[in-house]
Amino acid sequence: MTRFLRIITHAGLALMLCIGFLIASTGSPVHAAGGLTLYTTYTSISVPPGESLNYSVELKNNSGSVITAPISVTDLPEGWTAKISGGGWDLNEISVMPDSSQTISLDVTVPMQIDKGTYRFTLSAGSLASLPLSVNITEKGTYQTELTTDQANLEGHSDATFTYSVNLSNRTAEKQTYALTAQAEKGWDVTFTADSKQVSSVEVDPGADKSITVDVKPAENVTQGTFKIPIRASNQTTNSELELEAVITGKYSMELTTPSGLLSTDIKAGGDKTVELLVKNTGTADLTNINFTSTAPTNWEVSFNPKTVDKLAAGKSTTVEAKLTASDKAIAGDYVTDITAQAAESSSNASFRVAVKGSVLWGWIGVLIILVILGGIYVLIRKYGRR
Repeated sequence: MTRFLRIITHAGLALMLCIGFLIASTGSPVHAAGGLTLYTTYTSISVPPGESLNYSVELKNNSGSVITAPISVTDLPEGWTAKISGGGWDLNEISVMPDSSQTISLDVTVPMQIDKGTYRFTLSAGSLASLPLSVNITEKGTYQTELTTDQANLEGHSDATFTYSVNLSNRTAEKQTYALTAQAEKGWDVTFTADSKQVSSVEVDPGADKSITVDVKPAENVTQGTFKIPIRASNQTTNSELELEAVITGKYSMELTTPSGLLSTDIKAGGDKTVELLVKNTGTADLTNINFTSTAPTNWEVSFNPKTVDKLAAGKSTTVEAKLTASDKAIAGDYVTDITAQAAESSSNASFRVAVKGSVLWGWIGVLIILVILGGIYVLIRKYGRR
């Protein structure tokens, strides 16, 4: 009886081992059948709209014979594109040697116009294997062009050039060529610069940005005020507008002359002469820190009183004295002295013609020399004339 039980026990164990072996030999991976496995490292990723994804996928043949299978992407979301390639070729079908593997590339492009959320699709090798993939879109996407700037409002005087830094974003799925235009007032000059070149159009890749510099030169006769400069980047399919603003604080202009308008005087060699200057603010904004400088002949001196005018209101004028001191070696003739009035905002120059007259002393010395010579001649005639 005991021997019979031992036989039954051994037979049961053998049967259980056989069943376990059969189960193990007929089992398969979750995403594989017939000995083919698809594998990639990153099966779930997060990206923004418009991103291009590249999966490196390994196909492993675990069987003892060659496996040939069609390869495709299924359940791809609407608007997405996918391409399977290997060895420099687009693939529709692939063969894998026994107990070896092949690597293929799966390129997926996410559209720009897409809602935030998780999207799923599957890479399949016919009915032999499949690889589920998921992509989390981190934000809602758009299909549009964006023209932006961090500083749309600039302030300056009428002679200034207003320079704006603008960013052009192509939030579409295609490369775009944009025409750049501006609607400024008559007489205003607007130029666009990109990549260090003045341009009237630019190309921007999908999902990329282009930095553009906009230089605005006001009209010559512009008055004080706030002015709008609308700019536009456009083509047949998409466009964007941005309104820039220039605040003109006034026109800076000044004139340096004399109360009579006469820019000439005379002086004696070694002497000095005080000339009254008239400084006019002919602009529409105040002038500050007006300094005076001169360019005079060698060994001449020019001094000013006062040396500086702190502020001169628009439309007002003031007088300044310029003291000219000629060199004591100056000979008679005409000389030019340039005087400049330089403010922080503007400047003006006046050229004075200065006539130098000979010294009276030298004239009397000359007369005396002539008399001495004549007297000497007279003495010689009286002494030797009768011989």
